[in-house]
Amino acid sequence: MAAAAESPASDRANDARMTPVERRASGALALVFALRMLGLFIVLPVFALEAARLPGGDDPARVGLAMGLYGLTQAFLQIPFGIASDRFGRKPVIVAGLLLFALGSAIAAWAPDLTWLAVGRAVQGAGAISAAVTAFLADVTRDSVRTKAMAVVGASIALMFALSLVIAPLLADWVGLSGIFFMTGTLALLCIAVVLWVAPPEPVIHKPSDMQQVHRSLAEVLRHPGLLRLNLGVFVLHAVQLAMWMALPAMLLQAGLAQADHWQVYLPAVTASLLVMGGVLFPMERKGRLRQAFLGAIGLVFAVQLGLGVAAGAQPGLWTLGGLLFVFFIGFNTLEASQPSLASKLAPAHARGAALGVYNTLQSIGFFAGGAVGGWLVRAHGSQGLFAACAVASLVWLVVAWPMRAPAASRR
Repeated sequence: MAAAAESPASDRANDARMTPVERRASGALALVFALRMLGLFIVLPVFALEAARLPGGDDPARVGLAMGLYGLTQAFLQIPFGIASDRFGRKPVIVAGLLLFALGSAIAAWAPDLTWLAVGRAVQGAGAISAAVTAFLADVTRDSVRTKAMAVVGASIALMFALSLVIAPLLADWVGLSGIFFMTGTLALLCIAVVLWVAPPEPVIHKPSDMQQVHRSLAEVLRHPGLLRLNLGVFVLHAVQLAMWMALPAMLLQAGLAQADHWQVYLPAVTASLLVMGGVLFPMERKGRLRQAFLGAIGLVFAVQLGLGVAAGAQPGLWTLGGLLFVFFIGFNTLEASQPSLASKLAPAHARGAALGVYNTLQSIGFFAGGAVGGWLVRAHGSQGLFAACAVASLVWLVVAWPMRAPAASRR
């Protein structure tokens, strides 16, 4: 009787453990994401200053366009790349995207003026592999461990963001912007080797046989209420995240922290938040409380925007700003782990690439909107107006997400 009673608990424990193949896939694809996102993030802290030294770089609007073209081409091509991965396989599409990213890096490294730098950024963005990589990871992991696998990817991205803030100024002084782009191209080629020889083989999954079936799959994805909620969510999350950085650096400067030392706030906040997220999200998912964790994380993002709005009207200290960033990253990292996992579970297997393509398209548009609208809000209404708008957007998201239900568990 005791053995029989322990069996369900033992089954649940085994379901929560990754198999060797799942660990291999999570590690390999997290490395691909990490190296590629390092290649993206590492130019962010130094791009504007370094691009200003090129012919044509004296126009801030053109510099901003060169910076943002990456997000625009990503937004246009996420769905085609996701659909192509459903039709032709994940690995070929990922390799093709990485080759485009490497080519764009080479163009940007060679660029004699700002126009060619913008071309390089656009070609980089054309390598829109996020949907294909996420779909690949979903293909080779069971529902019971998929959030954990997505969290490994999310953690790698967060750490690369923090690392880029530390090393980008040093690399810019050492090798310049062209050297940084050369390094990003090399990292993309290294990712190809990881995909081909480290990642596990693709499982056999029914693929659309013709374009009519592809169109039906896309229509099915666009009509799915649960996926629509997640698509709105990823748009708001990344719009808010990027908009925040239009005001936060200035607030840190006002608090007395030199720009070169901002990483001293960012890095501890990101690292500590990952530890808290791992200690809260996974146990809650195992207990069937993923919905509560998800909605709670949205609530944290909303609360932080309110807190930053209040702080912007005063003179906050570094501990206040660091604490708010820490809470924000707990919510952000929880959502970065759970949202793509939920999208992959809700999407039909034959349309998973299309579903994640739409998801990542909204993510890219969120990046672009956060930068463009955030800059306008700061200019027109100041930092308080920016954070008030971010709080309203987060609250709308919370209301829309409230009816969600976590998908039924599957042992696949």
